[in-house]
Amino acid sequence: MLTISRYTAADEEVWNAFVETSKNGTFLFDRRYMDYHRDRFTDHSLMVWLDHRLIALLPADIKGNTLRSHGGLTYGGLVTDRHMTTELALETFNGINSFLASTQQIDKVVYKPTPWIYHDVPAEEDLYALTNVCHARLSAREVSTAVSLPASIKISEQRRRGRNKAMRNGVEIKESQDLESFWTMLRDNLESRHHVAPVHTAEELELLARRFPRHIHLFTALKGEKLLGGTLVFDCGKVIHTQYIASTEEGKKLGALDLLFSTLVSEQYADHDYLDFGKSTEHQGTWLNKGLIHQKEGFGGRAVCYDTYEWDIKQQI
Repeated sequence: MLTISRYTAADEEVWNAFVETSKNGTFLFDRRYMDYHRDRFTDHSLMVWLDHRLIALLPADIKGNTLRSHGGLTYGGLVTDRHMTTELALETFNGINSFLASTQQIDKVVYKPTPWIYHDVPAEEDLYALTNVCHARLSAREVSTAVSLPASIKISEQRRRGRNKAMRNGVEIKESQDLESFWTMLRDNLESRHHVAPVHTAEELELLARRFPRHIHLFTALKGEKLLGGTLVFDCGKVIHTQYIASTEEGKKLGALDLLFSTLVSEQYADHDYLDFGKSTEHQGTWLNKGLIHQKEGFGGRAVCYDTYEWDIKQQI
């Protein structure tokens, strides 16, 4: 018998253990990551059980009468283990819809599936269920840029020239623990170009780095002791994700980031499957930052879509 329950703090250990062995979960679904900013969201995550065995998780929050893939995460679809089949996924979404309608007074779902590059093995049973059971509509499609590391496309001539210039000027790439200096550079970049602040505070980044030392790493481009640029990467197993990227004006002139990413792609993370630069779109994918995506594609990256689906619960019951 399939049953659905709300996540509570008492489930943390069970939840985290399931994420660790899932076929499409990353450390971002660990409750120690999800709950660091619990004050910003009303958590409404779900756990799916089959004959008292946990078979799936849905990281989610609630706003009004809408259940959403957790707002603190870039993606957050159904997290499953290797026992999940297509037929069971259909049953799972039927169960979730019934649970939300009958006991939770939810009338709409906004769902962001985990992009396929983050799957350890194929895990798109949820996408079929979205159309077959939920009759979901695609409400947004954003585009990220990922480099296939085992079979990477050659970097562009522009990126190659930048890399070589940085090397001629003595720029060095080093892993660093100085998150505060990097965050200050990042803040200055975002404020001057976009009039916004980083999503994470410096204190939050330091907290997360302490909690996940195997997964969160800062790499910097230096000339002597001078910080020219850097990127904070999230190691998600098969995929390296660049959470933040920043550079000084001098760093831009010297090609510091060109050398940095060339080093990550060809040396530091060459044994991984993908380096995901993240999205280059805004306004739910309706606007493409052509300059930004051109730079990412210059390192051999190509498109991976980040989708959002919506459906009305009452129409499913």
